[in-house]
Amino acid sequence: MFEWVVAAVAAGGLLAVAFLMFAENIVPPIPSEVIMPLAGFAAAQGHLSFAGVVLAGTFGAVLGASAWKVVGRWVQRDKLRDWIGRRGHLLTLEPKDLDQALRLFERYGPVAVFTGRLIPTVRTFISVPAGIVRMPWPSFLLWTTLGTALWTAGLAGAGYILAAEYHRVEQWMDPATLIIIGGVVLLYLYRVIRLRRNRS
Repeated sequence: MFEWVVAAVAAGGLLAVAFLMFAENIVPPIPSEVIMPLAGFAAAQGHLSFAGVVLAGTFGAVLGASAWKVVGRWVQRDKLRDWIGRRGHLLTLEPKDLDQALRLFERYGPVAVFTGRLIPTVRTFISVPAGIVRMPWPSFLLWTTLGTALWTAGLAGAGYILAAEYHRVEQWMDPATLIIIGGVVLLYLYRVIRLRRNRS
């Protein structure tokens, strides 16, 4: 499994890294904590450029974050909250998640966008309140890019460093990769089911 994932990232190139990071911001089940370390590992093996991996990952993530900002601009706060109450379980979201993000944003402003990109649970949906309060695009893109670049570089760097212990890593990454991916999928399904039950 380890070899297959690394080979898939290497074969798809930087476009694959950008697409996966974009998708990670739209659909939760594939986390950046899996994508970027494996991309960094592929870079250490000579399949990709490390700088390119960081840039591609950052670009894809910023693009996904920008999509959520557009969502925030298009809908009113109350309507978005109602929609999350009805359909948010598909994204493992509850109305209180939106309320929490809004409070965080209103209290800390642009800094919330930067720090929010470093918090796994908050990082994707911090863009929604930015859209709701009509945060200027230049400021949003600046803070989002800085936070995202730090996040992707750290994860890719960890994967790059691990390449020095390639044979050891391969031995435990095969089962670890399956466990991580399986765990993420199970957690996603659990949250979807739990939110459905809470709604009913």
